[in-house]
Amino acid sequence: MKQMITIAVLLAASLHVKSQSVYIGQHADRKLQRVEGKFKAMSFDMQDVRLLPSIFTQNRDRTAKWMMSLDVNSLLQSFRNTSGTYAALEGGYSTIKKLGGWESLDCDLRGHTTGHLLSALAYLYASTGEAKYKAKADSLVAGLEVVQQTFTANGSEGYLSAYGEGLINRNIAGKSVWAPWYTLHKLYAGLIDQYLYANNDKALVIMKNAAAWAYRKLKPLTEEQRRLMLRNEFGGTNEAFYNLYAITGEEQHKWLAEFFYHAAVLDPLADHTDELKFKHANTFIPKLLGEARNYELSANARSNAMVHYFWNRVVDHQTFCTGGNSHKEKFIPSDSLSQYLTGYTQETCNTNNMLKLTRHLFTWDAEAKYADFYERALYNHILGQQDPETGMVAYFLPLLPGAHKVYSTPDQSFWCCVGTGFENHTKYNEAIYYHDDKGVYVNLFIPSELHWKEKGLRLTQETNFPSSGKVTLRVDVDQTVTMPLYLRHPAWAAKVEVKVNGRKAALSKHPSSYITLERKWEKGDQVEIYYPMDLHLAKTNDNPNKAAVMYGPLVLAGTMGKEGMTGTAPFSDPHVHNDYYTYDYHVPAGLKTSLHVDEKNLPDRVKMTDPEQLVFVDKLDGVALAPIHRIHQQRYVVYWDLK
Repeated sequence: MKQMITIAVLLAASLHVKSQSVYIGQHADRKLQRVEGKFKAMSFDMQDVRLLPSIFTQNRDRTAKWMMSLDVNSLLQSFRNTSGTYAALEGGYSTIKKLGGWESLDCDLRGHTTGHLLSALAYLYASTGEAKYKAKADSLVAGLEVVQQTFTANGSEGYLSAYGEGLINRNIAGKSVWAPWYTLHKLYAGLIDQYLYANNDKALVIMKNAAAWAYRKLKPLTEEQRRLMLRNEFGGTNEAFYNLYAITGEEQHKWLAEFFYHAAVLDPLADHTDELKFKHANTFIPKLLGEARNYELSANARSNAMVHYFWNRVVDHQTFCTGGNSHKEKFIPSDSLSQYLTGYTQETCNTNNMLKLTRHLFTWDAEAKYADFYERALYNHILGQQDPETGMVAYFLPLLPGAHKVYSTPDQSFWCCVGTGFENHTKYNEAIYYHDDKGVYVNLFIPSELHWKEKGLRLTQETNFPSSGKVTLRVDVDQTVTMPLYLRHPAWAAKVEVKVNGRKAALSKHPSSYITLERKWEKGDQVEIYYPMDLHLAKTNDNPNKAAVMYGPLVLAGTMGKEGMTGTAPFSDPHVHNDYYTYDYHVPAGLKTSLHVDEKNLPDRVKMTDPEQLVFVDKLDGVALAPIHRIHQQRYVVYWDLK
């Protein structure tokens, strides 16, 4: 008998959730009847989890302010230019402010930001309920509807993009072009999110028209043409079409998803063969997100095994202590971290997509190791991507000793990591809580409120984590509820103390597992959890004499000042769209890169000097250490040579 699961639970994990079995969707009455995969946990609908004030809401609000400052007409300009749609604007069309960087009118990737914004605005609306986010998104969707109608009138029925079909034709012919299907994926995902999270039925109509165009375009292609086309990066186009199929049940949409199966990449993974070395990481990961959706919709065991194998290979053999991966956007040879500590490590998009994949896997297996990874990548990479002073975001998290974060600009960058940044910082509530048929998983320690309508349960989480290891959960129920709470025992915590209404609870003592509290919960019940955080080393997987200092899940980096810094924005040439690749950090000669520590003397040598900001000082070497997510506008060292 097929499961019946809300869209919120089904679509989830991918782009934002777009694909996992996590939580996508605003409407509990929108049901899906094509779920065949097996799940041990489900996400809550996004509107059921509200963030309380914290560093996460600060990041979210800065991102929201930036997003709201971007003019709708500027975001639609390239779409209107290409289609022949011209807005009747007071003062004339030439008065519209032109966007730069990857949204320049001469950039092949123009239009991708609008797709990301559609997703991020949908997340903001669902998670805050504030109408202004829906209003802005509705304006974008209405503008895209007119653009699509214009393309149709001009002979490209259903087509929608900021560039003409010529780029698609070049891709099909195997000619040089910069990832047109990648850009369409962002737009398609944004439209689906608008339908699911922001109640915009018009967005679904536009998406279905676009899918009809894609089907007509791709159906006649030969297998040779298909293989040639798929050599070009196409993002999560397969995932978007699987999500559309989950909504519509139309076989054409399933055909489109399967059309984007990239055998050259995925078949080796299915055979448990690691051919990741020097392959473009963010081209690979979305393909696995599509396969995760394939498993969830069809119970395809091959896809399930492929996703597990890939995740384990990347996390166990490719991932730095921060949770990020890659050098110059490419996977490195397995188990060679110490050899790739460069200024171009850890593309933020990679971490974004690995977290999506992790959410899929958690709902399948409900294992704490997925939440452990999610936490590490969230705090050390995603949270620290944004500069709190300006709200701008970094493309890379560089690990070159003495490097610093390089940030975007408000309207002249629009890299892929700006787009995923809009999404990252507007969906912090997506992975705090999950549930099974019985109870609630508490995976992350973030101030928040959960409302589980079906159980009549409200759970409020109060914490100053990571400045403090104390977490308090307050229970409010409509009537007494018998259910378990599954509290994550993190991998970094040797022991955990739990009190229920002031009384100590009997616990298992196994890091990277769950503590189960099963009881009759009544209004006013309170759970206090104490997670002691200790200093420890994270050694590179190929050199035990090179390591980072960590405190609990946090990477502590040495703060190295601003000597020789010329700025933190990457513009050397406004016409070069990827000059962050050539950014010269001008690292001062003689920069300190070694510490006289080991596991035995670490707690004695490294002392906390600021408990609120978690600043430490190494007494012998005189180095100040702080969480990498809090280090901005200055140089730092993450991995040290141990002496």
